[in-house]
Amino acid sequence: MRMETAAAAAVVAAVTAFTAAVYAGETERMKRADLERGRYLVRIAGCNDCHTPGYMATGGKVDEKLWLTGDTLGWRGPWGTTYAPNLRRYVASIGEEAWVERTLKGQARPPMPWFNLHAMTEDDIRATYRYTRALGPAGGPAPAHLPPGQEPPQPYFTLVASPPPRAEKVSVER
Repeated sequence: MRMETAAAAAVVAAVTAFTAAVYAGETERMKRADLERGRYLVRIAGCNDCHTPGYMATGGKVDEKLWLTGDTLGWRGPWGTTYAPNLRRYVASIGEEAWVERTLKGQARPPMPWFNLHAMTEDDIRATYRYTRALGPAGGPAPAHLPPGQEPPQPYFTLVASPPPRAEKVSVER
Protein backbone atom coordinates (compact mmCIF):
# COMPACT_ATOMS: atom_id res chain seq x y z
CA MET A 1 0.00 0.00 0.00
CA ARG A 2 2.85 2.33 0.80
CA MET A 3 4.35 1.80 -2.63
CA GLU A 4 1.05 2.68 -4.31
CA THR A 5 0.80 5.87 -2.25
CA ALA A 6 4.39 6.77 -3.07
CA ALA A 7 3.78 6.08 -6.77
CA ALA A 8 0.60 8.18 -6.76
CA ALA A 9 2.44 11.00 -5.01
CA ALA A 10 5.21 10.81 -7.61
CA VAL A 11 2.67 10.99 -10.46
CA VAL A 12 0.93 13.97 -8.85
CA ALA A 13 4.29 15.71 -8.34
CA ALA A 14 5.30 15.03 -11.96
CA VAL A 15 1.98 16.31 -13.34
CA THR A 16 2.18 19.39 -11.10
CA ALA A 17 5.76 20.12 -12.21
CA PHE A 18 4.83 19.64 -15.87
CA THR A 19 1.78 21.90 -15.56
CA ALA A 20 3.83 24.59 -13.81
CA ALA A 21 6.48 24.44 -16.54
CA VAL A 22 3.87 24.74 -19.30
CA TYR A 23 2.15 27.59 -17.47
CA ALA A 24 5.46 29.40 -16.92
CA GLY A 25 6.31 29.05 -20.60
CA GLU A 26 2.91 30.32 -21.66
CA THR A 27 3.15 33.22 -19.22
CA GLU A 28 6.55 34.18 -20.63
CA ARG A 29 5.20 34.04 -24.20
CA MET A 30 2.23 36.21 -23.20
CA LYS A 31 4.55 38.70 -21.51
CA ARG A 32 6.76 38.93 -24.62
CA ALA A 33 3.69 39.38 -26.83
CA ASP A 34 2.38 42.13 -24.54
CA LEU A 35 5.72 43.98 -24.65
CA GLU A 36 5.87 43.66 -28.44
CA ARG A 37 2.31 45.02 -28.64
CA GLY A 38 3.32 47.97 -26.47
CA ARG A 39 6.40 48.63 -28.62
CA TYR A 40 4.26 48.50 -31.76
CA LEU A 41 1.70 50.92 -30.30
CA VAL A 42 4.39 53.37 -29.17
CA ARG A 43 5.71 53.40 -32.74
CA ILE A 44 2.44 53.76 -34.64
CA ALA A 45 0.64 56.05 -32.20
CA GLY A 46 3.29 58.74 -32.61
CA CYS A 47 4.50 58.67 -29.00
CA ASN A 48 8.11 58.86 -30.13
CA ASP A 49 7.42 61.84 -32.40
CA CYS A 50 7.42 64.17 -29.40
CA HIS A 51 8.64 62.09 -26.44
CA THR A 52 11.90 60.92 -28.10
CA PRO A 53 14.60 63.48 -28.87
CA GLY A 54 15.40 63.72 -32.58
CA TYR A 55 12.81 61.16 -33.64
CA MET A 56 10.92 63.33 -36.12
CA ALA A 57 14.06 65.01 -37.48
CA THR A 58 15.68 61.65 -38.29
CA GLY A 59 12.61 59.94 -39.66
CA GLY A 60 12.49 57.61 -36.66
CA LYS A 61 16.13 56.56 -36.80
CA VAL A 62 16.77 56.88 -33.08
CA ASP A 63 18.19 54.06 -30.97
CA GLU A 64 15.47 52.42 -28.89
CA LYS A 65 17.50 53.08 -25.73
CA LEU A 66 16.53 56.78 -26.17
CA TRP A 67 12.84 56.19 -26.81
CA LEU A 68 10.39 58.07 -24.59
CA THR A 69 13.09 59.95 -22.65
CA GLY A 70 11.40 63.32 -23.23
CA ASP A 71 12.61 66.28 -25.25
CA THR A 72 13.85 69.84 -24.79
CA LEU A 73 12.07 70.96 -27.98
CA GLY A 74 9.36 73.36 -26.89
CA TRP A 75 5.88 73.78 -28.33
CA ARG A 76 4.84 77.41 -27.94
CA GLY A 77 1.32 78.72 -28.38
CA PRO A 78 -1.44 80.61 -26.55
CA TRP A 79 -1.11 78.11 -23.65
CA GLY A 80 2.56 78.97 -23.12
CA THR A 81 5.34 76.55 -23.97
CA THR A 82 5.06 72.83 -23.32
CA TYR A 83 7.64 70.08 -23.48
CA ALA A 84 7.11 66.37 -24.04
CA PRO A 85 7.87 64.74 -20.67
CA ASN A 86 10.15 61.80 -20.07
CA LEU A 87 7.61 58.96 -20.02
CA ARG A 88 10.16 56.41 -18.81
CA ARG A 89 10.78 58.35 -15.62
CA TYR A 90 7.07 59.00 -15.28
CA VAL A 91 5.98 55.35 -15.50
CA ALA A 92 8.72 54.43 -13.03
CA SER A 93 6.98 56.74 -10.54
CA ILE A 94 3.39 55.49 -10.90
CA GLY A 95 1.58 52.17 -10.94
CA GLU A 96 -0.20 50.59 -13.86
CA GLU A 97 -3.69 51.39 -12.55
CA ALA A 98 -2.80 55.08 -12.21
CA TRP A 99 -1.42 55.06 -15.78
CA VAL A 100 -4.64 53.54 -17.11
CA GLU A 101 -6.77 56.06 -15.21
CA ARG A 102 -4.71 59.07 -16.34
CA THR A 103 -4.54 57.87 -19.93
CA LEU A 104 -8.29 57.27 -20.18
CA LYS A 105 -9.42 60.42 -18.37
CA GLY A 106 -6.56 62.90 -18.39
CA GLN A 107 -6.16 66.07 -20.40
CA ALA A 108 -2.92 67.78 -21.30
CA ARG A 109 -1.75 71.02 -22.83
CA PRO A 110 -1.25 71.17 -26.60
CA PRO A 111 0.11 69.70 -28.71
CA MET A 112 -0.48 66.44 -26.79
CA PRO A 113 -3.42 64.66 -28.48
CA TRP A 114 -4.85 63.36 -25.18
CA PHE A 115 -8.26 62.83 -26.81
CA ASN A 116 -6.71 60.13 -29.03
CA LEU A 117 -5.52 58.27 -25.93
CA HIS A 118 -9.10 58.19 -24.67
CA ALA A 119 -9.97 56.09 -27.74
CA MET A 120 -7.40 53.39 -26.91
CA THR A 121 -8.51 50.10 -25.42
CA GLU A 122 -7.52 49.37 -21.86
CA ASP A 123 -5.44 46.41 -23.07
CA ASP A 124 -3.50 48.72 -25.40
CA ILE A 125 -2.96 51.26 -22.63
CA ARG A 126 -1.64 48.52 -20.36
CA ALA A 127 0.64 47.24 -23.12
CA THR A 128 2.16 50.72 -23.63
CA TYR A 129 2.68 51.04 -19.87
CA ARG A 130 4.36 47.63 -19.59
CA TYR A 131 6.59 48.28 -22.59
CA THR A 132 7.62 51.73 -21.35
CA ARG A 133 8.23 50.36 -17.86
CA ALA A 134 10.31 47.50 -19.31
CA LEU A 135 12.58 50.05 -21.04
CA GLY A 136 13.54 51.25 -17.56
CA PRO A 137 14.08 54.79 -16.34
CA ALA A 138 16.57 56.78 -18.40
CA GLY A 139 17.36 60.39 -19.17
CA GLY A 140 16.52 63.50 -17.25
CA PRO A 141 13.31 65.40 -16.79
CA ALA A 142 11.98 67.58 -19.60
CA PRO A 143 11.81 71.33 -18.99
CA ALA A 144 8.78 72.58 -17.08
CA HIS A 145 5.85 74.29 -18.78
CA LEU A 146 6.35 78.02 -19.33
CA PRO A 147 3.37 80.37 -19.03
CA PRO A 148 2.16 82.50 -21.94
CA GLY A 149 4.34 85.52 -22.59
CA GLN A 150 7.52 83.98 -21.18
CA GLU A 151 10.23 83.58 -23.82
CA PRO A 152 11.36 79.94 -23.99
CA PRO A 153 14.94 78.92 -24.70
CA GLN A 154 15.72 77.56 -28.16
CA PRO A 155 14.72 75.25 -29.75
CA TYR A 156 10.96 75.59 -29.97
CA PHE A 157 8.14 75.59 -32.49
CA THR A 158 5.63 78.42 -32.46
CA LEU A 159 2.14 77.19 -33.20
CA VAL A 160 -0.11 79.91 -34.54
CA ALA A 161 -3.76 79.33 -35.21
CA SER A 162 -4.77 80.55 -38.64
CA PRO A 163 -7.95 82.58 -38.89
CA PRO A 164 -10.92 80.62 -40.18
CA PRO A 165 -11.44 80.85 -43.92
CA ARG A 166 -13.71 83.66 -44.99
CA ALA A 167 -16.99 82.63 -46.46
CA GLU A 168 -17.43 83.62 -50.07
CA LYS A 169 -20.42 85.68 -50.98
CA VAL A 170 -22.72 83.77 -53.20
CA SER A 171 -25.00 85.85 -55.33
CA VAL A 172 -28.15 84.43 -56.65
CA GLU A 173 -29.39 85.86 -59.91
CA ARG A 174 -33.07 86.16 -60.43
